[in-house]
Amino acid sequence: MHELRSFGFDFLCYPFSSVELALADFKSHITGSTLVGIGYGYWGIATQSMSIENGMLAGGLCAVSGMLPDLDSDSGVPLRETSMFVAAIVPILMIERFKDLGFSHEAMALAAMLLYLGIRFVAIEFFKRYTVHRGMWHSIPAAASAGLLAYLLMPCQSEAVRIYKSLAVVLGFTVHLCMDEIWSIDMSHGFRLKKSFGTALKFFSKSKLGNISVYGKLFILLWLAWGDGGVADRIRNRTRQEQTYIAQPRQGIDFEKWMPWR
Repeated sequence: MHELRSFGFDFLCYPFSSVELALADFKSHITGSTLVGIGYGYWGIATQSMSIENGMLAGGLCAVSGMLPDLDSDSGVPLRETSMFVAAIVPILMIERFKDLGFSHEAMALAAMLLYLGIRFVAIEFFKRYTVHRGMWHSIPAAASAGLLAYLLMPCQSEAVRIYKSLAVVLGFTVHLCMDEIWSIDMSHGFRLKKSFGTALKFFSKSKLGNISVYGKLFILLWLAWGDGGVADRIRNRTRQEQTYIAQPRQGIDFEKWMPWR
């Protein structure tokens, strides 16, 4: 009878333990951030008067941002997939910035290629060398930094739309952190907290250098974002003036004035 009870208990708990293992992987983070992104996009369209395009873009940003914390993975599918997505999507998000700078189509294509190579082979290598898994990149200030970076990459005529899309990045990043914390609770045999509990949703880590690095970048991004509106407006005005000057031909001589006999 005791063996039968033990078998029945293990049988009932087996699905939960397998679900726990499945939900801790890369696909689970993508699924969770995508579902939240769909809700966030709908919320923006239905209640915040966002266009369908902006709502869909915000939902997509939230979904993709669910992969960002995995940039500190040492190797494997999470790092490979995340680096490819980030390297591909960042140049697309910077199209408006390229337009503000007055880039031609050829210059935009060249800048996009350079950005892809820089992110794919330089920035990602930096993450591999100088970050540790579940370090300060898995933290709330890192999520805020990701949102501020998105804010700087995506200039927009409407500040509300710009903030809405930037918050989508923060939301997707935070969904990943929340899922890490939830699945750090072992419910297969009662209630037990794993060692990884508390390593995702945090403001500080044990590493002083990591704390200084993350908060230093956060304050720099805050300072850049605070003044970016005025800078972007000045760039746009200068670009319009240059285009107007180039487009206007030089006024010729008024022959009608000097030839009254005609």
